[in-house]
Amino acid sequence: MIQPRTLVNIADNTGAKIGRSFKVLGATRKRYAEIGDIVVLSVQKAEPRKTVKKKDVLQAVVVRQIKPTRRKDGSYIRFDENAVVIVEKGKKDPIAGRIFGPIPREIQEKGFQTIASKAAEIV
Repeated sequence: MIQPRTLVNIADNTGAKIGRSFKVLGATRKRYAEIGDIVVLSVQKAEPRKTVKKKDVLQAVVVRQIKPTRRKDGSYIRFDENAVVIVEKGKKDPIAGRIFGPIPREIQEKGFQTIASKAAEIV
């Protein structure tokens, strides 16, 4: 459950490490983002000499969240951190070439096939 002002880890190799979400896209009064939702975030911490700089405003898709998510088979999945992957504005393609950590299969079901194919592990 990602809401405005939530600090999230960035799970790709764009150079950004930590971001702060400030808008959940999808509906006018949508308060929380779940796995597969797009958020607008500001980069808080970044590596030097990379493509993404500190204070950049970007769009990202939520790939991991601490709050348990119920699957269709009745099981629940949860992670140890809130994490996002930076995507191109208005598209579903990631900017990065690599994605770190496990990615739930719900990401692929929501139309982010390129993120799922670049991920090392799908849970």
